Amino acid sequence: MLELKPDTIAGVRCAVYDSGPADARAAVVFVHGNPGPADDWERLAPAAAGFARVLALDLPGFGRAARPRAFDYTIRGYARQLGALIEARGIERVHLVLHDFGGGFGLRWALDHPRQLASLALIDCGVLENYRWHRYARIWQTPILGELFQWLSTARTLRAALNRDNPRPLPRAFTDRIARFADWGHRRAVLKLYRATRDPLAAFPDLPQVRHWQDLPVCVIWGEADPYLPAAYAQRQKDYFPRAEVHVLEGLGHWPFVDDPAAVENILVPFLRRVAT
Repeated sequence: MLELKPDTIAGVRCAVYDSGPADARAAVVFVHGNPGPADDWERLAPAAAGFARVLALDLPGFGRAARPRAFDYTIRGYARQLGALIEARGIERVHLVLHDFGGGFGLRWALDHPRQLASLALIDCGVLENYRWHRYARIWQTPILGELFQWLSTARTLRAALNRDNPRPLPRAFTDRIARFADWGHRRAVLKLYRATRDPLAAFPDLPQVRHWQDLPVCVIWGEADPYLPAAYAQRQKDYFPRAEVHVLEGLGHWPFVDDPAAVENILVPFLRRVAT
């Protein structure tokens, strides 16, 4: 697990990994998705910390962070929370590494702060045109059914569902960690987030006007057997990021950095070293 320290970001108790040095004005910022938490980056964040300042955090509703009822559990709300961390740590140049819903959070922040974005790494996430939600998302988005599904979920059923969908068995430590943080506050946050995101592109009305992404260094990494976000979206990212290098990893699922940590590290770390040093 990552060594995260308690902090309060924009009034919300969170947990933050910050490799320092504190005066560095550029940083690699890792952003988790659902179900998170920041420990998803337990191998990649320390690897990047060997040559750059690295930040990662448990976002509200996930991991060790608070689950305030009043938080804005939307793409824009999480983008603002991410921005509050970046501002609080004095970061002026950001190299984003995003996964799952972290793609939406990070891309919304990037659109709002184009001059600060230095590079982008997309792991099983990105711009999702004409995307149709997977079956779990559709359940969460349905009132009453979503609540029942969340109430009835157990560590055993969660583990079984993840392993049924994934192309290879997920480590028990990984699924146990997901279950450990899946209290009702987390489950309520998931319901709110998915219900606020029925249209994945609704939070990006300015996307067609984007021009500053044309020359942006981008690395796309996708598990070929991702059951939730089809790998066909990997190559489609070049429609928005023409300079993107695209890597589709055969036989890996939605968490390729869990299925084969070395395969992802061998792609991502050289990319980050190239753009962040």
